[in-house]
Amino acid sequence: MVKKLLYGRLELENATALLHFSKKGLVQELLHNLKYRGHEQIGKFLGDWLGGELKTIETYQTIDVVVPVPTHKKSKRERGYNQVTKFGQQIAKALDVDYYDDALIKTSHTKRQVFKDRVTRFEDVNKRFEIGNTVGLYNKHILLVDDVITTSATIEACGLLLQTIPGVKISVATMAIVE
Repeated sequence: MVKKLLYGRLELENATALLHFSKKGLVQELLHNLKYRGHEQIGKFLGDWLGGELKTIETYQTIDVVVPVPTHKKSKRERGYNQVTKFGQQIAKALDVDYYDDALIKTSHTKRQVFKDRVTRFEDVNKRFEIGNTVGLYNKHILLVDDVITTSATIEACGLLLQTIPGVKISVATMAIVE
């Protein structure tokens, strides 16, 4: 479903989401606990779960490095962590690959995206990220990880930036995707 959502907009090797997100559902509660209520260990649990699954799938055996979608430094300071960090680290550990948290930089702090429509998100997102440290990423298969895909605008913007690095292939893994 993730790969289909991005078809024609971002060239992907593989894509997956662990859970389906629905309003007022259990997954929403779980992710809100992770993101807004300080339960960072949820990211570790979900990363262990998905990492365990991915290491058994042949098409994910070519991953070289895991890169998280970044959070702005103000959000990180307020929350105390990037909600995707533990998730990505545990997947990297399961796949026995490197974890690079400085390959992408979020340059502007934005309000919560949940209340914005699809068009507004697409217009805003391309201005919010920049490429960071690319040392060690040339000719690599990168697994881009995020918490939830709603419109796919964030993953698309980050993936397109990473694809500017020579020889890069992109795969995506998220905690959840909106139904």
